[in-house]
Amino acid sequence: MAEILKDCSLPCKLPLDELEALCRTEKLYCHELGVNRANVNEYEVEYLCDYKRTQVEEFYFVKWKGFSDSVNSWEPKRNLKCPKLMKAFHQDLDSILKLQKRRALPKRLEKNMSLFLVQKAKLRQSLQQWEADLNQTSIHSGRIFVSNEVDFEGPPKNFTYINNYKVGPGIVLDEMAVGCECKNCMEEPVNGCCPGASYHRMAYNNKGQVKIQPGKPIYECNSRCSCGPDCPNRVVQRGIQFDLCIFKTENGRGWGVRTLQHIKKNTFVMEYVGEIITNDEAEKRGHLYDCQGSTYLFDLDYVDDVYTVDAAHLGNISHFVNHSCNPNLQVFNVFIDNIDERLPRIALFSTRAIRAGEELTFDYKIQIDPVDTESTKMDSSFSLAELSPSPKKRLRVECRCGSESCRKYLF
Repeated sequence: MAEILKDCSLPCKLPLDELEALCRTEKLYCHELGVNRANVNEYEVEYLCDYKRTQVEEFYFVKWKGFSDSVNSWEPKRNLKCPKLMKAFHQDLDSILKLQKRRALPKRLEKNMSLFLVQKAKLRQSLQQWEADLNQTSIHSGRIFVSNEVDFEGPPKNFTYINNYKVGPGIVLDEMAVGCECKNCMEEPVNGCCPGASYHRMAYNNKGQVKIQPGKPIYECNSRCSCGPDCPNRVVQRGIQFDLCIFKTENGRGWGVRTLQHIKKNTFVMEYVGEIITNDEAEKRGHLYDCQGSTYLFDLDYVDDVYTVDAAHLGNISHFVNHSCNPNLQVFNVFIDNIDERLPRIALFSTRAIRAGEELTFDYKIQIDPVDTESTKMDSSFSLAELSPSPKKRLRVECRCGSESCRKYLF
């Protein structure tokens, strides 16, 4: 807690921003908060509430960080040092003026534009905090950004970001018993490497792009292998490598995810992560999700339809990826440190080159081209996982993907 150099009777259990405001108000100095004699009269702008312009200069109505709204004040532009907040404020101001021209502004905001501006400022604050929390929690190198230029919806409630599967009650993950002895997994005989030991081909080329057909499992090198972290047979385990943005869609599909970088064809993008639960538990939860029209239950049916991944409340950025009948992501089943064929990791790879700024999508009702199936001589017992409502109560969920090949319904 902050060290107060004068008057130790101050309530030091206050949040730090309120404590800093109190220090400045009472003219006290604090080493930890950085309040000193030189800057004790400088206050931090939390957000801008309104704007006016006279013939002489511009003024902003300022909400001061750590202070209540009752002390908001009009300040000349020359006194403020917050160019980013000013830029964001004028973007919001432009958007409200456009809404006015289209007569699309809600009635409650028509007579009080400052209310709109304050709500947008508060929304931006909450999304920025969520963005910071996501990047602090995630362990992958790709950064996460958040944007909502559509409405006032803030961060989702009851959702926790996780990086790996969370195992539910009664489920045990078996670790890999052995690893390969390869020094160079691309040059060693394939039978001696992890895919060969499982009677499968090496899944990647030397650039880390998947080269097998959808439907075939991927066996990566694991923690017991002799090869190093740069081994080309370690792709999914490196995590998300691209900067991605969670954004609010404009056509009623909720949140979506777009890439901020170009992604080459057949490249790993992200895993589908959530809580692993039994089918019985999934059936129970599915009845609730069905009523909400949710589609976060992902059946793992590589060999047996026993387990399900539930990403409704625990998940990673894949939780926000929307469905498309013509998707740019494809599901592959991956095994790394776990050899239990009932519990593959679900990896999403690009089906084509994806431009920066393009939305990422995958097909919630996954299909495998029968030509691909035949060409890869896929075992008859194998079927890809499916993201869907519970099997006993199928919903007619309307599809809004907008593709020419749209099936009109998700299920």
